[in-house]
Amino acid sequence: MPRILVIEDEENLRFSMRQALIKGGHEVLEADSTDGAEALLAEHEFDAIVTDVNLRGGGSGTTLVEHARAGGFGGVIIVVTAFGSVENAVAAIKLGADDYLQKPLVLEELVIQLDRMLEQRKVRARLQVYERLERVRGARPGIIGESAEWQRVVEMAERLSAIPVRGPQGTAGAATPGGALPTILLTGETGTGKGLLARHIHESGERGRELPFVHVNCSALPPSLVEAELFGHERGAFTDAKSSREGLFEIADGGTIFLDEIGDMPLDLQAKVLTIVEEGVFRRVGGSRDRTVRARIIAATNQDLERCVADGAFRRDLLYRLNAFTIVLPPLRRRGRDSVLLFETMLDRFCAEYGRPAPSLLPGTADALVAHAWPGNVRELINTAQRVAMLCDAPEIGEDALLLGAGVRPGEPSRDRVGDGLVFDFAAGPHTADEIERLLMIQALEHTHGNVSQAAKLIGMQRSSFRYRLDRFNLHEVVKELTP
Repeated sequence: MPRILVIEDEENLRFSMRQALIKGGHEVLEADSTDGAEALLAEHEFDAIVTDVNLRGGGSGTTLVEHARAGGFGGVIIVVTAFGSVENAVAAIKLGADDYLQKPLVLEELVIQLDRMLEQRKVRARLQVYERLERVRGARPGIIGESAEWQRVVEMAERLSAIPVRGPQGTAGAATPGGALPTILLTGETGTGKGLLARHIHESGERGRELPFVHVNCSALPPSLVEAELFGHERGAFTDAKSSREGLFEIADGGTIFLDEIGDMPLDLQAKVLTIVEEGVFRRVGGSRDRTVRARIIAATNQDLERCVADGAFRRDLLYRLNAFTIVLPPLRRRGRDSVLLFETMLDRFCAEYGRPAPSLLPGTADALVAHAWPGNVRELINTAQRVAMLCDAPEIGEDALLLGAGVRPGEPSRDRVGDGLVFDFAAGPHTADEIERLLMIQALEHTHGNVSQAAKLIGMQRSSFRYRLDRFNLHEVVKELTP
């Protein structure tokens, strides 16, 4: 429901205007002076202002128009003027008013004119959004953002994507030993879009959409199967290996393999990855002959790999090979109004999926999106847009509709799982060491936003032991819930 501010010093006329606008489906707040109007403008958001030009003893409507526009008011402004004072209305329009009406005022005309101008402004705002989105999408398909810091990231990614994956005869996709392409390391906080950027690098390259893109989540692969998954296996290499099978590196031959969460890769496997990075050579599990592969290798992590090296959890020689080109993705809180552009894009997409009209943003809502810290970065913003698309029925979105921070926030304990602390009532029954260990692991995961490696370090446990207990205590769903 549009909210209208009416400023009129004649009480009877102000009452009639209010009643007509309410009947027309508007919410109305009223003032009899510019001082009262400015106080309301500071406290509330309005879609339109209807003000008399000449206010007895309460300032000038023209001055109010000037102050409102200078303060960033982007809604409709209609001024009302007495017959013979049109020059005052013209002055108000020069200062930012949209139109004027003359007294004696026809209330039906006021409502019709206001509705028409509100609809026109909404359409113009939506067209501006679409034009901006098309401009950004046209320049960089799939990558949304206009901030200077994000543009530098995308420009570097596209320069790297221009390096083709070629075989010995210059045919894209042919395997060749040695001479692997320069690797790319993407770093940044969780949820900043490392996976999206990796795919963009792949698809922006020559024949990128025709060649394979293989996404490997190193933290999600079971330790007992990770080698066979990456490098494949020969028949009889282990129990149930009834036939030979290609690994993910072979599947990615000629295209791109994206090693996500590379910091969680087991140390023994890092040595084999180093060989394939340096020489393009590997062996399947249970195999005796070398195989060659040529693929672009992109790795990503939200960890400090230098610290992991110092802690003995990551090979220094592999780090040097991976970071031939390093791209640091900025957190969303440093990208200015990109959060508004991203939110509008995702809101339009979700509303189209749900068959609902996409609402527009009030000025204060856009400011709230920019001001929010976004601890979960783009992933949190996408969840917020989806929630608004499902729940908001209004044609315009106020700040309250965003429900920023709804749900359990990362780092905050969930009372449903851990209570107020490790307190056990032995009078009600026995409690085991496993129960204590499980609660300790959950609290560590909550503190690290679901990062398994960091949680293991917090409680002094080897990563492999921690992962074993994740299976034992059935905590994988907890990890998924806590990961931003």
